[in-house]
Amino acid sequence: MSVQIKTDNSPEFAEAVKEQIVSFNARHWDASLRQPLGLKITAENGELLAGLSGRTFGNWLLVDYLWVAEHCRGHGYGKGLMLEAEAIARKRGCRFVLLDTLDFQARPFYQQLGYQLVFTQQQYPLEGERYYLQKML
Repeated sequence: MSVQIKTDNSPEFAEAVKEQIVSFNARHWDASLRQPLGLKITAENGELLAGLSGRTFGNWLLVDYLWVAEHCRGHGYGKGLMLEAEAIARKRGCRFVLLDTLDFQARPFYQQLGYQLVFTQQQYPLEGERYYLQKML
């Protein structure tokens, strides 16, 4: 059999590969344990002021994104979203939280909430650092 390596940077191809991994993984664990978790803070006019997105999966809350509008920072919105996400995760049976942040983002913020640094990805993407933090619930 002759095979070839070809480049395919399309979103459709990336999704096809992801689906293959999802299918394989489903044979080894209960994918129904994966539940999305999204929280938002909006103004009366519907403007998005802050948001958190992630998922729970078994023992873990995985926080993908936490964002607070620049003019709302320092008013407790981020802390409120994190504490609410942690409470929801506890109700879902989670025991741990994992998240990452970049060197110019929110490491001190997360550490004030009790998160501990577990890994530093250096020279990310070229000169910066990416921090992975964890917390026990």
